[in-house]
Amino acid sequence: MKKNHSNSESTAQIEDIAWIETVHPEEATGYVKSLYEGFQKQRGWIPNILKSTSIRPDVTRGWVPLFNTLMYGPSGLTRSQKEMIAVVVSAGNQCHY
Repeated sequence: MKKNHSNSESTAQIEDIAWIETVHPEEATGYVKSLYEGFQKQRGWIPNILKSTSIRPDVTRGWVPLFNTLMYGPSGLTRSQKEMIAVVVSAGNQCHY
């Protein structure tokens, strides 16, 4: 389904996107809070992909090591190649990071 853009200067159409319930940083506790604080301190922001698992800390505990292994672990790809793939996928998904 498409919605008309609310800006009267544009007649562009915007597709609906998925909405996922997340734990807001000020409401985070325990493991999720420590992850949020770490990302905020290190990067200045908290990735949405991390937030997407925040209502299930057990899933977050599994996802973080998987991500770290994929991005930073041994592989036939260099770190630069992994980052380039991530950029292309993010761009294809119209993701800003």
